[in-house]
Amino acid sequence: MGGARESKRARTNGHPSKEEECQAEPIAGHQLEFENKYPESGWHEHDPMDLFNSVSQCIEEATKKFVEKGYNISQVRAIGLTNQRETIVCWDKNTGEPLCNAVVWPDTRTKDLVRELKAHPSAPMLHTICGLPLSTYPSSVKLLWLLRNHEGVRKAYDESRLAFGTVDSWLIYKLNGGPVNNVHVTDTSNASRTMFMNLHTSQYDDELIGFFGIDRKNVTLPEIVSSSCPTKYGSIYEGALAGIKIAGCLGDQSSALVGQCGFTPGTAKNTYGTGCFLLYNVGQKPVISQYGLLATVAYHFGKNTQPVYALEGSIAVAGSGVKFLMNNLGFARDSDKITDLATSVKDNGGVVFVTAFSGLFAPYWIDDAKGTLFGITQHTQRGHIARATLEATCFQTRAILEAMEKDSGHRLETLAVDGGMSNSDLTMQTQADVSGVQVERPGMRETTALGAAIAAGLAVPGCWSSIEEISEIMRQKAGRRVFTPEKEHASVRRMYDNWERAVEMSRGWVKTELEDEAVEMGEI
Repeated sequence: MGGARESKRARTNGHPSKEEECQAEPIAGHQLEFENKYPESGWHEHDPMDLFNSVSQCIEEATKKFVEKGYNISQVRAIGLTNQRETIVCWDKNTGEPLCNAVVWPDTRTKDLVRELKAHPSAPMLHTICGLPLSTYPSSVKLLWLLRNHEGVRKAYDESRLAFGTVDSWLIYKLNGGPVNNVHVTDTSNASRTMFMNLHTSQYDDELIGFFGIDRKNVTLPEIVSSSCPTKYGSIYEGALAGIKIAGCLGDQSSALVGQCGFTPGTAKNTYGTGCFLLYNVGQKPVISQYGLLATVAYHFGKNTQPVYALEGSIAVAGSGVKFLMNNLGFARDSDKITDLATSVKDNGGVVFVTAFSGLFAPYWIDDAKGTLFGITQHTQRGHIARATLEATCFQTRAILEAMEKDSGHRLETLAVDGGMSNSDLTMQTQADVSGVQVERPGMRETTALGAAIAAGLAVPGCWSSIEEISEIMRQKAGRRVFTPEKEHASVRRMYDNWERAVEMSRGWVKTELEDEAVEMGEI
């Protein structure tokens, strides 16, 4: 179990023969952690140069291992990139220098701003255009907060030198040499997370941008292109892979869906990383959720094709809950020991842990919730809390599956899983029991990296010819495991009822600044 969203991995794929090149097997890789910054409660930042430098170093080290195994750099056909989504980077378009730290996707400093925006008369209609609800999650509110509160960003905006992008745009810009070549693009899956893109047209929408009070003359937004493209993403400017095309780009959760070969409507995957993200393929027409889910672009392969859409449920805390037990409470040094602790007790001992460290995301969207432990007695041991932490992700996944069933009119039978927490047999069996669906874990776990490779490979000749070919290759992989529901329905129902009660009781722990001011004025 680990935080896949907190690291970057570069992969290169060599193709010494047609027989080998179609196997979609990792050949060489390298992985680095970079620092997460928490300057204030609810704030979550990354240094943009740390992001770029970690990727550059991964490319160099992965390429070195690739060559050491007897391959040649000339065998690298193209590069695919996958990234954190809603995280934003602002930089000076003249110098290429970042203006501030990146504001990371679960950051909640915007909670009061979101309440303000929700009071606007046109706010309820936004999700029908972009598929996203107003919350602290999308990129738009992060940019607006910076414009209001960060002097450097505001000054660059006023002087029309502000460049904005999600992490993919920043990395592609820097990998292409920054201001030397000025490649400023994003793919459709990432753009659909900004709240600036019209989901139905795959273009920026003036009504959406205007709602946030942003003047497009003052900020440069990245060009939106398809996820698989041989020209728009440019090429590596320097280093071991200089001159190699970047031909694919997908937001990490879309990339995992592609890596799981979720190419047909009705297929779904759940990635258990720092957070947890469930995507359900709904085909070539977006479904605007009525039950608290997000409508998003799953992937878009080729400029003459239609995007494929998905319903998505996002859970803010999954693997980061395990890290909390390790780093903050000292439960264990290694993440796999948390599963061992959870296995040391027969059940949760009545403990329920609502891991709302950044509020609660889909399908609840409770911004003012805080992480809350219920049911603690003198009987409670560390194993009970560990088990409750793992169960929290499973309960939230069930809530998302129920919302997806209502939106789509179809009950999912099988859930494909990946990510660090999926390595825990206990967690996956609990997921099957709690959700009442079959959970399928592939033998090839690097599905997010694989999705980026697929996007790149489909854009250039000599790799894969179709998604059907890729699906057939992946069906032949060994190591697949299926978890089927085993726990009796009545027991699961009691557990889930306790979870729902706990969620309701976790509301309202975050006071707004306006409420604090009202208290000081004696108004409440």
